[in-house]
Amino acid sequence: MAHFAKVVNGIVKQVIVTEKDFINSGAVGDEFLWIQTSYNSSFRKNFAQVGGTYNKELDAFISIQPYASWTLNENTYQWEAPVSYPDDETNMYTWNESETNWEITDTY
Repeated sequence: MAHFAKVVNGIVKQVIVTEKDFINSGAVGDEFLWIQTSYNSSFRKNFAQVGGTYNKELDAFISIQPYASWTLNENTYQWEAPVSYPDDETNMYTWNESETNWEITDTY
């Protein structure tokens, strides 16, 4: 069994677990719309996410941009905050987009 993403116009519409033969059978539509994705990101950079994109030239799945201020790392194809996550083992943080910074939300 493998994971396959249905990609229409570069947008991931669906992710299923099945055999390649089932995809090739046409039972789920045009087999060329289905692109294999890796749950552990061993290929195509990232696991496909519904609503995310597939860049054919890069052969990479890219997740939905979580915040407007975050940028795409061109090596990992992961979204990164403009400020690094705090190196703090006593507090939990969430991103505050209006302040473009991490805020303490709870303690461990």
